[in-house]
Amino acid sequence: MRVRHLPLDDNVNGWSALLPTRQITAPLQGKHAADWLVVGAGYAGLAFARRVAENRPQDHVVLIDAGTVGDNASGRNSGFAIDIPHSVGSTVAELRTADNYKRLLQAGTADLKALVLHHRIACDWREQGKFQAAVSPELTPAMQAYARALETLKVPFELLDKAALAKRLGTGYYGLGIFSPGCVLLNPAALTRGLADHLPANVSLFERTPALDFNFGSPSEVQTPGGEIRARHVVIATNGAAAQLPGLANQLVNLSTYASLTQPLTPEQRQRIGHPDDWGLTPLSAVAGATIRYTHDHRVLIRQQVRHTPQLHNRAADSERQVSQHRQIFLSRFPELRDVPMAHSWSGLISFTRNGAPRWGQLGPNVYAAVGCNGAGISKQTIAGTTLADLASGVDNPLIADMQALGGPSYIPPRPVLDLGVKAMLNKAIQNGSSGVLITRMRRIRPKRVVF
Repeated sequence: MRVRHLPLDDNVNGWSALLPTRQITAPLQGKHAADWLVVGAGYAGLAFARRVAENRPQDHVVLIDAGTVGDNASGRNSGFAIDIPHSVGSTVAELRTADNYKRLLQAGTADLKALVLHHRIACDWREQGKFQAAVSPELTPAMQAYARALETLKVPFELLDKAALAKRLGTGYYGLGIFSPGCVLLNPAALTRGLADHLPANVSLFERTPALDFNFGSPSEVQTPGGEIRARHVVIATNGAAAQLPGLANQLVNLSTYASLTQPLTPEQRQRIGHPDDWGLTPLSAVAGATIRYTHDHRVLIRQQVRHTPQLHNRAADSERQVSQHRQIFLSRFPELRDVPMAHSWSGLISFTRNGAPRWGQLGPNVYAAVGCNGAGISKQTIAGTTLADLASGVDNPLIADMQALGGPSYIPPRPVLDLGVKAMLNKAIQNGSSGVLITRMRRIRPKRVVF
């Protein structure tokens, strides 16, 4: 199976720009043999490679990535390692799934914390919790419903009015919010770099090594620009790019989001907003709203705008078009900081499934996948990679049952029907401020069975 589209973000990742230069590993050259080939060095791929190497210390694990660690999609997100679902339904089944997610997310966060502490990974790990806030009074019932769901899940939280939020955030923009204490805020580029730089000795990492052609079998063969890998087991952990492969087609929607990061605030500028502690905030509407962070080094992050990106390409001009809107969002929250300039703007790819369920587990003989992160991938994809490694290695882990309980993705139609459906749903979400699954109303088409 030939891969036609490779991910490309033609802009400088602001998180990486804050870090010192890292020695990138050399691309793969020549012919290699491996017990395990992991495609994609994001959170799922790094977690799988680490765990399977620990489970099978005699096995050789090859981990490849089309880009570079820290500058791939995993290093370009907003830096929230969340511990609870962003939204929770009201039915018994939805609450049960939310409870599965809660256990998985908290386990993923705990695994990352242990690695950060053990390897002393400098990633601005801050256990500051997370705010979720709304501006419009019309959204108050949705916020109250979320609070009731958190009570059912036995998650501690605070319900905050406008005055309390203004004191905590340094902005009076929001009318009602919920604070939950379990989220971790961090620099995602620094975290992924640190995870990659401390892999077990039996893992070989090759960056700038895209997988161009897959021939699944016993063993499987994967072609790269500079060589070939023959592996007994293959693991797909590339999210959006995985949609081009058998067994994963018509299950994933590739979207791009855009972020900007300001220069650090001076002491005088910080005084204008009341010297708040660093914080992170997600909106009720993932599409219409803006994710905001006030970082430990006194910068403001704005993440907003969603674009369908079926060919996985983001040009520099695509990000530049978002800067003026990010600037407007920044000034709407902090009008007293008009003299603070934006320092970096960039894009990042995320992969959604129609019903929010991941594609996780065995695809075929000796072929596995952990894709479809649906956003919030730091904790979620970390535990997805770890549990998949245990499943593939035959190691008992009670969290495997939680992963399996999430189900699998619903079928989505091919292009151009998909393009029209996603465009319509994005427009509707922006108009209505809805944060539900993006494409649930797209026309149902019976899937074709695909086998290896």
